[in-house]
Parts: sequence; structure tokens; C-alpha cells
Amino acid sequence: MTNMASSAEKTPAFEMTWGSSTSSGYCSEEDADAEFEQYFTARTSFFPKSRKVKQDEQTEEVKKELTTGDILQKVKEYNAQINSNLFMNMNKDGSYTGFIKVQFKLVRPVSVPPPKKGSAGQEAGGRKSGGVKRRTSFYLPKDASKHLHISSRTSAREVIEALLKKFTVVDNPGKFALYESNERHDQVYLRKLSDGECPLPLRLCAGPSEKVISFVLKENETGEVNWHAFSMPELKNFMRILQREEEEHVKQIVQRYALARTKMREALAGSTPG
Repeated sequence: MTNMASSAEKTPAFEMTWGSSTSSGYCSEEDADAEFEQYFTARTSFFPKSRKVKQDEQTEEVKKELTTGDILQKVKEYNAQINSNLFMNMNKDGSYTGFIKVQFKLVRPVSVPPPKKGSAGQEAGGRKSGGVKRRTSFYLPKDASKHLHISSRTSAREVIEALLKKFTVVDNPGKFALYESNERHDQVYLRKLSDGECPLPLRLCAGPSEKVISFVLKENETGEVNWHAFSMPELKNFMRILQREEEEHVKQIVQRYALARTKMREALAGSTPG
């Protein structure tokens, strides 16, 4: 790990930690429909919830221009506070490298390529697949997290792309956003990082404590779902999910009224004319 942290030019190092909970499940579609995806759980959690994201005002220090001496001093103070090998290192050009931990809090499934069976482009019987693309969709565990070794010049967009690449997620990076999270007075404040904002300077100024700030990967909540970011098979599958849920709701309402009607008829039959 220390070798990976020695230079900003090396490929970012990744460390993944999983909790005790498991994924909600997955299944890959084996039909002939091109790129058709079948989700394990039918639920409309891809709709944005009516929740106000509070802005955090703790980034003023990062906005200030720090001199090389200031950065060097902060790097020394940062390294003195950690008890692991996840150090920050200064580079000759004035930039620096270090690690950030990103927690996953996704409510929608992610899509990955299906496992390869046999030779590429071949069916089990030796026939070509004819260019049919399939995907596997599953829910990531809510307590999943990953350490990334990045540079002070690595943007939030690049962090998102690196996370998706490491997980071999084929979804559009525009579906996701990186958030800065901190807890104050028993309340959690979230601030969405812009695509060009660099998270490592935030980590340096806040120190290594995850209680001060942490980074969270969530769906890109813009007030409305950006349906253009989804592929045609995904949109068709959402329509199937909505149709099944609508049918289930209609069934429940019909049963409720039928039960009420039965009870009213029993009450009428047992009553005496007044």
C-alpha cells in the first residue's frame, strides 16, 4: 500500500470493505431480447424521494488558496493523526496524493456485464450470439465502502468513474453523484460535489476523521429523474415494474372494497327494520 501511495502517476489503488449484510439479489436475463434486464425486486425506488438535502458550509477553508508551505504543514498534521498506512504525500509540482473512503448509499440496482460462458461471442452450443448484449443487475450492499488512492487534482467525476470501473458497472456515470457528508448536532448534512470539484483537498482540510466529513456515492438527485441517462432496456424494464405494481395496487383496492361491501351486507341482513 505504501508503494502505491509513493507516486501520483501510478494507477489509483483500491481497497474494498464489505459489511455483514448482503446484496438484495440479482438475476441475469437469458431471453433473446437484446440488452433486456430483469431486476430481482420490483420496486419503484428509482423515483426521487421528497427529501431536502441540506448544504454544508464547512468548505470555506478549501476555497481559500493555500500556499505550498500551508499544504506541506497540513499534510504533516494529517499524517500525524492517522494510525494506518493511508498517508498523504507531497509531490514536487505542489500537488499531493492520498486516500479517500467512499461509502455506497444506492437505492437503485446497478448493471454489470454478465459472466462469460465459453468463448467470447459464442453460445453454449457453439452458435454465435448475434450481437445480443445482456446485463446483470443487482443491489449493492448499503454498507459497502471503498478506499481510493487519488491526487489533489482528481475531480469528483473522475472518482465516480473510477468507482464504476472498479466494480465493472456499465451504467452511465451521470446517474451518480459524490456527496460530502458530515454530522452536527445529531443531524446529517449532505452537500453535492460538482463534477470538477476535488475531494482530496476537502479530506486534507477536515483531517482523517470520518466523523468530521465523509464521502458518499448516491444517485444523482436533481429534483427529477434524468430518464435520458438510462438505456432503452432499462426504461422498458422500469415500465414493466410500474405495470406490475399498478396491477398489484388495483388488486388490493378491489379486495378492500369487496370486503367492505360484504361487511355492509352482513350488517344490513342482521338489522331489523326501524
